[in-house]
Amino acid sequence: MTTMSDIYSFIHSAEKLKNELRHSFTSSGRQESVAEHTWRMSLLAFLLLPKLDKQVNFEKLMKMIVIHDIVEIEAGDTPVPFMVGNDGLKKQKEVREQAAIVNVRTQLGDVIGEEIYQLWHEFENQETYEAKVANALDKLEVQIQHNEADIKTWIPVEYDLIYSRRKYTMFDSALDELRKIIESESEKKLTSAGIAFHRPDK
Repeated sequence: MTTMSDIYSFIHSAEKLKNELRHSFTSSGRQESVAEHTWRMSLLAFLLLPKLDKQVNFEKLMKMIVIHDIVEIEAGDTPVPFMVGNDGLKKQKEVREQAAIVNVRTQLGDVIGEEIYQLWHEFENQETYEAKVANALDKLEVQIQHNEADIKTWIPVEYDLIYSRRKYTMFDSALDELRKIIESESEKKLTSAGIAFHRPDK
């Protein structure tokens, strides 16, 4: 049985996500943390709840958002742009994260550990409506943060990655509408900086 000491110990471990830096930068010029990314995903979920095409299990969605990057306590963050065209790095990330989620389940044990383990895999598999919504919010929040950052913090591969969210939002009209707004803002940012980019067919 998971004890209060087990939970408290894990909370100490989770503090690392406040210090684990992501590739994204904030509008003030510093790198954001994993915890900050998760917070704004949660805010997006709350604000978009009444706009979604289908009724969503909000408790389940929020749990999924809160734990979706929990493996990064141990595995660290692997930026998506660095994995473009690098299958070896993708595989390393997968192996590290699979080991990390098993360790999370072991640390927390019984009901709590198993629930996190199952929710994390559900998020990764993107087979349920909640998982699809969580994944869409994950991808959209990343681009929102990029749009808020100085264009000098972007690397060239990210210029065309602004269109990579489409496959994650097309299942829901509200999420797709938000994606279009974010995408348009990204295009304006690149255009203002005089950066050429390839716009795929709408």
